[in-house]
Amino acid sequence: MLQLLLNGCYGKLSRAVIEYLEGSADARIAAGIDPAANSPALPFPVFRELAALADQRPDVILDCSAPAALPGLLEFALRKQLPVVLATTGYGPAEFLMIDEAAKRIPVFQSGNMSLGIALLKHLAQQAAAVLGETFDVEIVEAHHNRKVDAPSGTAYILGEAVNAGLKTPRNYEHHRQARRAPRPQAEIGMHAIRGGTLPGEHTVLFAGFDEVIELTHRAYSRRIFAAGFVNAARFIAGCPAGRYGMDDMVNLYGKAEG
Repeated sequence: MLQLLLNGCYGKLSRAVIEYLEGSADARIAAGIDPAANSPALPFPVFRELAALADQRPDVILDCSAPAALPGLLEFALRKQLPVVLATTGYGPAEFLMIDEAAKRIPVFQSGNMSLGIALLKHLAQQAAAVLGETFDVEIVEAHHNRKVDAPSGTAYILGEAVNAGLKTPRNYEHHRQARRAPRPQAEIGMHAIRGGTLPGEHTVLFAGFDEVIELTHRAYSRRIFAAGFVNAARFIAGCPAGRYGMDDMVNLYGKAEG
């Protein structure tokens, strides 16, 4: 049975992972890490920091904590030679450089969104951009719960990268139009974030042309879809050599297996 270490185990995604794994025959959470280790009891031991694990050696580390936790997490994973699945969002250039360096020595699976549907939406957005993007304006709108701290979401940027990959000339992201009194230039991708209530997540890529609009939308109705992707990423990376992996690698493997 796959033994998992859950870093940030009191977070919303972690709670969905715990529920998803109830009754699982091939994976379990062996331990959790969270500074709030005195919070309500969980069905596995919880430690305040990685150093408290002593000689315990899980098969895969799952992380959905915060960007600030990344250096210590990667140092621990490198020392123990453990695969890591990173579902935390809000990373900047410095964190992505750390991830790239670590992936030279251990398997690292990183994605700003663990949903299979988002993985498909990314490909559809790229294909649509290749067909429409040179003459259509592109806007990306995302909505999340009022506790989400980063905006726009990591998924919005994933979709923006997909659109740019389909264009002959990549465009810049535009986040703030309120200070600009001018027509919209075509050489940009509008990024918009909505925060409110308990929205689990919605992303739309909008292509607006002359007298026609095409919208590609993904709606998450619960965090269970992200929990499933998170755990499947752990199953996938447990047998991988050192390297940088993401949703495309997992989707392509499953697609070939089913074919």
